[in-house]
Amino acid sequence: MEILCLFLLFQRSLQLWCDKSQITAHVGGEFTIACQYDTSRYLLSKKYWCRGSSRRTCEVLLDSDGVTKGSYTHRSHIVDARRRGLFVKVTQLQAKDSGEYWIGIDKIYADIMTSVTLKVTKVPVSKPRLWPLTSLVDRQTCWGESVIVRCESTKGTDISYAWYQRVLHEDVLHCHSPYLSLHCSTVTSSTDYFCSASNSVGSEQSDVLSVQVLVSANGNCIYAVNIPGERCFLGLIKPLASWYHSDDCG
Repeated sequence: MEILCLFLLFQRSLQLWCDKSQITAHVGGEFTIACQYDTSRYLLSKKYWCRGSSRRTCEVLLDSDGVTKGSYTHRSHIVDARRRGLFVKVTQLQAKDSGEYWIGIDKIYADIMTSVTLKVTKVPVSKPRLWPLTSLVDRQTCWGESVIVRCESTKGTDISYAWYQRVLHEDVLHCHSPYLSLHCSTVTSSTDYFCSASNSVGSEQSDVLSVQVLVSANGNCIYAVNIPGERCFLGLIKPLASWYHSDDCG
C-alpha cells in the first residue's frame, strides 16, 4: 500500500511541477510561480490557485477561467500559457497572506495538485538617519529654542523608535520616541545619544549624536551638538521652546 501511494505521488509530480514550493517575501512585495504540466493530457483543463491546509478543502482564490475571489481581484493573476507554462503571480502582499496554498489542475475523480507554503514578513528597518527639525545651514546659534532631533528609517514596517544615552560606557534607555528634545533641564553634562529603530524582523542603530556642554545653567545654557552629516552648532537654550512636540522625549 505504501509503495502504491509513493508511485501515485511520483506520477502526479510528473504531471505538474513548479519552480517553488517555499516562498518568503516582504509585506508590500510580490512573487511569481512558474509551473510546467503534461500538456498532452491537460492542455484544456482548468487550472486554479487555492488556499488551505488540505487539498480537499482549500478555497479557490482564482482560476484560469477568470473567476477570482473579490479581495484578490486586483493583485492576483493566473496565466495558462499552455506549452510555455502555467504562471501564478500575487502582488501587494500582506502579513495575513502567509499560509498554505495549492496550484491545481481540474481532473475527474482526483485533481492534480502541488503545495506551496508562503511566509510574508515585515520589511526590515534600514539604518535610521538623524536630523534637526530646524535647519542648521548657515546657522551656528539657536536663540531661545530647544534643539529637537528626529530619527527615522526610510525602510521598514511597523517601526518602533527609542533613544539611548551613553552613561559610563553603558547604553541606558532614554525614551521611546522618534524625537529627542535637548534643553537645559536635561543637558547638564557632556554626553552621547543614539537612536534605535526596530521591528519584529530586526533592528538598526543610528550614528552617535554628541553633546558638549559649554555653559551649564538652570535657565540659559550653552552647548555644542554634533550630528553626523550636519555641521556642529552651538545653542543658547532656554528651558523649553513654545513649539515643544508632544511626542518628544527629553
